[in-house]
Amino acid sequence: MKIIIHGGFFSESSTNLETKIAKQQALLRIVKDSYAYLQNHSALETVVYAVSQLEDDALFNAGIGSQIQSDGKIRMSASLMDGSTQKMSGVINIEEVKNPVQVAQVLLDYDDKVLGGSGATNFARQHGFEKFSTEIPQRRAEYEAKLASKGLGTVGCVVLDANGKIAVATSTGGKGFEIPGRISDSATVAGNYANAFCGVSLTGVGEDIVSGAVAAKIVTRVTDGFTLAEAFEKTFNELKPYDGFAGAIAIDSKGNIFHQDSHPSMVFASFDGENEEVFN
Repeated sequence: MKIIIHGGFFSESSTNLETKIAKQQALLRIVKDSYAYLQNHSALETVVYAVSQLEDDALFNAGIGSQIQSDGKIRMSASLMDGSTQKMSGVINIEEVKNPVQVAQVLLDYDDKVLGGSGATNFARQHGFEKFSTEIPQRRAEYEAKLASKGLGTVGCVVLDANGKIAVATSTGGKGFEIPGRISDSATVAGNYANAFCGVSLTGVGEDIVSGAVAAKIVTRVTDGFTLAEAFEKTFNELKPYDGFAGAIAIDSKGNIFHQDSHPSMVFASFDGENEEVFN
């Protein structure tokens, strides 16, 4: 059993040591707590559990603490994928929901598995998700001051459970100040993908990740016999011609864990019951 999570990119870590340490500590706490949860739960249940905790922590740009779009509203996206069933579900530009990844989880049982905008929000209300503002004062201050933050704070989790099943979940509060209606990679197979061989979660510039079909490429290459390192190397090399900004975490069916970013500043933590790793 293994688990790896990421908290996106955060440029402030290079100048704000306090923030950097706080995010490292939060990731380590969440990855260990989620590993304990994994002992009695499936990979699918655990990725939702882990990403929900990341959404609940204002240090990260997902759920609480999500970025504000150019019209002053917060719209979030999230998805999850069960590698054993090949089923993916997600919500795009959902509003006023505390945990978008949990709405995506409910959608797994429906034929229409990816909903956007008001349809996603209405579905959440109809299924007991109460109206909840995820705005925090820091994001409002940034918006009002029109700070040019990239907002590369997507969060994600990949899990390999005791039965050898893989699942992945990814959630984002957007890049900040984007045009309303913009769709990121997080609820697409470019940013969140898994099968029986491998699971991958992405963070970075959504447009670059979609252009590179990054998650799906990595998983497909592992399925076709590439090692994780080989799949990452080839896929990330394909981002270079347009200076694609991306970071990814992955676990394969053999229990190998891998991570890589094109512009080193991605934060992640992993745990397997004995060995822990936290970066950035």
